[in-house]
Parts: sequence; structure tokens; C-alpha cells
Amino acid sequence: MELHNLTEQQLSVLQVIQNEPLTSFQILKRVENVSMILSLYNIMDELKSKGALKSYIVEDVKYHIAC
Repeated sequence: MELHNLTEQQLSVLQVIQNEPLTSFQILKRVENVSMILSLYNIMDELKSKGALKSYIVEDVKYHIAC
């Protein structure tokens, strides 16, 4: 994946999930340039389609991590 094709918001999301898996709510609280959960979901969908993010569920909680 080429990081220079990512937006500032996409890079911010990847940065916070680089070292540890987080829930959507945890990501939203840590990323300063994304203020709405719907915006975050759109960003994460774009990152998944680019192969930069993956998600998994543990005990009914969905986590996201950078690939």
C-alpha cells in the first residue's frame, strides 16, 4: 500500500491503531481531526478497501488494527 495516497484523516486513524487494536469509539477519542463516528466509519471503510486496516470480533466487541 502506498501511504502517499492516503488523506490526513486516514493517516491519523492508521497511526492510532498501528501498535494496538482499538474499538471504533476508542479510535474516535484518540484521533483529533475526526469528530463524528459516521466520518470515522467512512474512513475505516476506505482503509479496508485499500488493504490498510482489518477488523475482528472478540466477545461481541469489534476491534480494528492496521495491516
